[in-house]
Amino acid sequence: MRAQERLTDALYGLGWGTVKKLPEPVAVRLGRTIADAAWKRRGKGVLRLESNYARVVPDASPERLKELSRAGMRSYLRYWMESFRLPAWSADRVKGGFDPKDVHYLTDGLASDKGVILALPHLGNWDLAGAWVTTKLETPFTTVAERLKPESLYDRFVAYREGLGMEVLPHSGGSAFGTLARRLRDGGLVCLVADRDLSASGVEVKFFGETARMPAGPALLAQQTGALLLPVTLWYDDSPVMRGRVHPPVEVPETGNRAEKTSVMTQALADAFATGIAEHPEDWHMLQRLWVADLDPGKGPS
Repeated sequence: MRAQERLTDALYGLGWGTVKKLPEPVAVRLGRTIADAAWKRRGKGVLRLESNYARVVPDASPERLKELSRAGMRSYLRYWMESFRLPAWSADRVKGGFDPKDVHYLTDGLASDKGVILALPHLGNWDLAGAWVTTKLETPFTTVAERLKPESLYDRFVAYREGLGMEVLPHSGGSAFGTLARRLRDGGLVCLVADRDLSASGVEVKFFGETARMPAGPALLAQQTGALLLPVTLWYDDSPVMRGRVHPPVEVPETGNRAEKTSVMTQALADAFATGIAEHPEDWHMLQRLWVADLDPGKGPS
């Protein structure tokens, strides 16, 4: 393991081992302090965040974009502070930490035994939403995690999420899709973060007026298994409680071949994501390139 990878793993280990022991107000202040320090450094991640926000809020002035990126970094560190602390939260704290609207789409879908796919963008804290599902709804689910380096860091994330009641499959390796399909056919729940494609098979969509690629997996799973496909968006307000919304189902088109149906359904997901992101841009933690126009490595910050 390289020195940088060892350092990364050690820092995450410190976060999970130490931050969860802090009193909540102390953890909140620490997160805000780290966020503000990172924002002031104007590193690649912050510059990329501002560039992405410029697509979401096209009429924003440079000053407004800086305000948004500062709020975005604070939201991002809130996600991390909450995630480090989630394993130490009581069941009541988890149940009271998330307040989703229109959750009947999810509960009705689960009651139908058809299987349900929840598709989310990088908004708010998807781990908290997942812990709420396993705790409040007492419903386990299966998800997919990107392989991280070092391997020990990936193992930390898997152990953390499994500790919250999730079944975690590696994104790479090729077997995840089949396992997800089996879970859905058994009437289970699958949750996927789906606003950034990590493979070569992404579907092109129009997203805030420009072309981006998003994963085909949610739409393909819904077609293959008959499961309900539900977009979900999350956001923070000034309270300790995260808010969210379960959007109406994305239907499988009656006509078209598989690729055409997948394109229509993935665009519908992108549109639902865009609605939530436009309403709460500061809670969209997209510090990476997303739009096709930005994927040339010779252009701008990474």
